[in-house]
Parts: sequence; structure tokens; C-alpha cells
Amino acid sequence: MSMNNEPQAEHRWLHRLVGEWEGDGEMPAAPGEAATTWRSLQSVRKIGELWIQCEARIQMADGGADIMQITLGYDTAQGHYVGVFAGSMMSNLWIYQGKVEADGRTLTLDTEGPDFGSGQTRRFQDIVELIDDDRHELRSRMLGDDGQWQPVMTVRYRRTG
Repeated sequence: MSMNNEPQAEHRWLHRLVGEWEGDGEMPAAPGEAATTWRSLQSVRKIGELWIQCEARIQMADGGADIMQITLGYDTAQGHYVGVFAGSMMSNLWIYQGKVEADGRTLTLDTEGPDFGSGQTRRFQDIVELIDDDRHELRSRMLGDDGQWQPVMTVRYRRTG
């Protein structure tokens, strides 16, 4: 295996996220309660031609603030997208493995981690959908005991630079 991989179409797909973004996020609430909302400033840069790094600075509506970082690439030897997620609000490191769906606009990243209630290990998916050149969404969902995906949060981003 060469130490100097050439960028492939999969790497160029990630490059579409490079830039400055502003977003509004929402986490669903229990019935009768208000959803949790926040503003997000996201900066995405290349690490060479094979990786991207996303940093999001979150300002919660209640005044709290967090930082999240995602590093993503495409592993040509394994044949899938790989990455990690770390957030200032949790000690768990989320390890991603994923693929771009047949629509060519949606990257589904599979991972496992603790649910936010019991702490039980669950399957999660973080989904990045390219709406157009100036808009993308990040959605997270968790697989429930009933085998159904439950929404965890959504952030809708607009390009600012």
C-alpha cells in the first residue's frame, strides 16, 4: 500500500463541504416540552486532499456553549468513509464508518455510543445531506429497542464563505 494516495471521487465529495457555514440546530423534546435549539458556526477545511476537518462552535439558546470536531476521509483500502467525532460536552469518542447513498448527496456515517438516557450502547447514524452548493444538513438518529430510528438532532447549515 502506498503512503501517497491520490485523491479519488470520494475525497472530492467531501471537499464540497469546505468553507464557512452558519446553522440552526434543534433537538426534539418529550411531548409537551419545548425542543432544544442552538446556533452553530461551522468551519470546514481540507487536511491535504484526502481528509477534511469540521469544527462547529455551538451557542445554545439557554446561553451554554460547546465545540464539536469531526474529521472525515475515505479509506481506499477499506472502501468506505472513515472518521471521528469529539464534542466538548461528552467524553465518548465516536468512530465513524460510512458510505455515500445512491442519491449521490447523502453521506451516512454509522457509529456506536451511549444513549443519552440509560447510557446503554446503541447504534447511531450521523447523516450529512448536500442540499445544494450553499446548503447542507447534519442529522443524527439512534436505533431504538423497537428497531426504529429515532431522531436525535438536526442542524441546517447555510454557506457564509
